[in-house]
Amino acid sequence: MTREEKSQVIEELTAQLADNANIYLADISGLNAGSTSALRRACFKANVKLAVVKNTLLEKAMEASDKEFGDLPTTLKGNTSVMYSETGNAPAKVIQAFRKKSEKPLLKGAFIEEAVYIGDDQLDMLVNIKSREELIGDIIGLLQSPAKNVISALQSSGGKLAGIIKTLSEKEG
Repeated sequence: MTREEKSQVIEELTAQLADNANIYLADISGLNAGSTSALRRACFKANVKLAVVKNTLLEKAMEASDKEFGDLPTTLKGNTSVMYSETGNAPAKVIQAFRKKSEKPLLKGAFIEEAVYIGDDQLDMLVNIKSREELIGDIIGLLQSPAKNVISALQSSGGKLAGIIKTLSEKEG
């Protein structure tokens, strides 16, 4: 690879790092061609982009990026694949589902909405991170619940009141 090709790859990686808020680094070495294809299909279905990168080029792209990756560059040893996703927990779910059949991919680290996670032991926690849409749904549900409680209280007390009036009118008759 010439110096010009390397600088172009670094520029492309830097742009991808800037465009994505959720970045996972994984080790998929040791997967055979069939397993790698299956992983790529699983990523495609989950709307996750998967790319194998050279550690040195990714490290230079991280340095050139405006984002603060913390200790994430220290994980760039051995085979590294980058997973980009719009949803914070999608790559973690893909990795977890895939590991039911295989011991790889291993999670090296993740950068999610400016938070850095290092190590494969973080996988379960990352799977449980709620996406932006899930959080908005939770907030809307919480906002709607007081209104629902007021309406149901009014409806139930109205029914009680109607029942009392009906009972009283029947007694008079």
